[in-house]
Amino acid sequence: MPSRRLPVRTGSRHALEQCHCVQPIRPSWPACLDTACHVPRKRGIHSLMNFQGKSRVKPAPGPLFALALASIALIGPLAVHLFMPVIPAVKAAFAVSDAVAQLTFSIALFAMAFATLAYGSLADRYGRRPVLLSGLCLFLVGSVISAIADTAWALVLGRLVQAIGAGCGMTLVRTIARDAYGPDRLVKVLAYLTMFYTIGPMISPAIGGILVDTFGWRSVFGFALLLGSVIALAAYLAVYETRPRAETAQAGPGVLGGYVALFAHPRFTAFVLQSGFCSASFMTAASASATLMPEYLHRPPTEFGLYFLAFPLGYFGGNLIASRVGNRVSVETMVLAGSLVNLAAAAGQCGWLLSGSMMPLALFLPGFFMTMGQGIAMPYGQAGAMATMPQLAGTAAGVGVFMQFFLGAAFAQLYGVFADGTPGPMMVIVALAAALALITGVVPALLARRNRSP
Repeated sequence: MPSRRLPVRTGSRHALEQCHCVQPIRPSWPACLDTACHVPRKRGIHSLMNFQGKSRVKPAPGPLFALALASIALIGPLAVHLFMPVIPAVKAAFAVSDAVAQLTFSIALFAMAFATLAYGSLADRYGRRPVLLSGLCLFLVGSVISAIADTAWALVLGRLVQAIGAGCGMTLVRTIARDAYGPDRLVKVLAYLTMFYTIGPMISPAIGGILVDTFGWRSVFGFALLLGSVIALAAYLAVYETRPRAETAQAGPGVLGGYVALFAHPRFTAFVLQSGFCSASFMTAASASATLMPEYLHRPPTEFGLYFLAFPLGYFGGNLIASRVGNRVSVETMVLAGSLVNLAAAAGQCGWLLSGSMMPLALFLPGFFMTMGQGIAMPYGQAGAMATMPQLAGTAAGVGVFMQFFLGAAFAQLYGVFADGTPGPMMVIVALAAALALITGVVPALLARRNRSP
């Protein structure tokens, strides 16, 4: 009986990675749905498994998969930005102090920061899909608790649960994108996902304000519950498990061991710190402008809301640039470029304010370019951090998001300690964060240059 090697179409959806079978050709063998391979199966079953029969081949990501990932990224703004107009209403409804009312907002930032660490490690150990769906369910439970809360502390509890659930969005969306699209397309995919994500911070405060004025503050959580349910259903139907089961069972060291292994790489440490310091410069500028506009410039809150659009628009523009550049420029170069833009914007803001020309544009026009630099660098920094140890991609993504939230909150709180009603403390702290972002942004480029040297 003749025997020869049969070709395999490499462009198929589930082409076999290594098919070197040499088998007799028999007409009775069933043909594979997508290849020319005729590998016999036990009991005559020709399943969609590789020729070794070890793991089921993942389907190619389609438009519904990409849309579901983009919608999951909106969970974060639903937990943070949608709630901003609710704070005064909560204070009046429960007759509590400013500190307690503010806690209902700030608790979400810290909860999401620490939750991202747990989600990354859990996703590496137990798989992406079950951890993602569990987080989305927590978000829904937290929304229900918040909507029916009869005391301020019950609301704090609801917000805590809601934010822990929302922490799954930013971490697992990046990890799933890396699994599904591969490292070669990751920068462009992350840039597009982040562009979609910026829509949330842009429109969420306006939607929350309309809901509070029209239906009361509890309607905000009803809206979050409704939209969160739609997102959870989309994730359940469209997002498949992207980490092979065989690799999930060998996810590497434990939670603490994963962190130690990642931070043992200076390249990873530099990437996550650079993203964190860029976020710190933005968080400080944003929180300071919210105080300086009404108290120093005597401008109404509605005008502040319009000027605030400069921040997400700049970030959107930076991500658009990153998506267009893609892999044509190295990760290290783009991280360094974004860091330089961020520092130049901070320096320009200092010069403008020190000249004595104090106006809203002095706060928000440099802020536009500041967040543009962040938007340029962040997709590349995320991709570089997750590429350090691919088997710990989920943990790496979680650490990156944690650094953004934690350092952003820490520098914003540092501004609150030294705030004196003038732009001075803001200029110093923003410039400090931008300088640290540049210092850490230079490190990956130096390491890459050293590795290329003979």
